[in-house]
Amino acid sequence: MKPINSVSAALLMSALLVALSGCQKQEGPAERAGKSVDQTIEKAGQQIEKAGEKIQDTAKGDEKK
Repeated sequence: MKPINSVSAALLMSALLVALSGCQKQEGPAERAGKSVDQTIEKAGQQIEKAGEKIQDTAKGDEKK
């Protein structure tokens, strides 16, 4: 391969990488809000699960008496 072809190929690849990185979708306010809601719901679900486990543990303790 001639040196000029190597340089041309490298420049073309660089241009493609720059173009592709510029095409990335930017996160908008609705997407950020949706992620926040998802995290909040996940945390609430974990708290509900912990509460359910405590209720089960308490119920098992009452059965022993």
